[in-house]
Amino acid sequence: MSGAVRDPVDDVDRIMEVMAHAFPPEYGEAWNRRQVADSLILGGTRYYLIGPDGSFELAQDQQTAGFALTRGLFDEEELLLFAVAPEFRKMRLGTALLTHVIANAKARGVRRIFLEMRKDNPAGRLYAAFGFQTVGVRPGYYRMADGRRLDALSQALLID
Repeated sequence: MSGAVRDPVDDVDRIMEVMAHAFPPEYGEAWNRRQVADSLILGGTRYYLIGPDGSFELAQDQQTAGFALTRGLFDEEELLLFAVAPEFRKMRLGTALLTHVIANAKARGVRRIFLEMRKDNPAGRLYAAFGFQTVGVRPGYYRMADGRRLDALSQALLID
């Protein structure tokens, strides 16, 4: 969880703001506010915010450039949501954010991080650069707004 002292409702607002811009609506991948808020009250759920300058300790009035939402149990963690707002892409903020997520997981004794994404997700290049590997496919898992279905890739990263 982000270490800055803020009302958690503000952080849900920050997450929702980034998600509204970062997730293309035609894929139906974005969570609604209740899903995000409910996930944050579950044990083992963590979130990370990153500012446009790459900082993780955001001031109350500082803009949020991206976020990650994870859930862990024992030595495994799942990357539930990961996004950088379009206007902050290509600034290496996704790399910084994923590095931060992995380092925090490793410090807690996590050995494996899992994620699931649609097959053609451009973030796949970032995940591959960190060593995530496809461990399974869910055929037709994602339903697009036009009714087409896309496969989901289940990926894992082993942390040494």
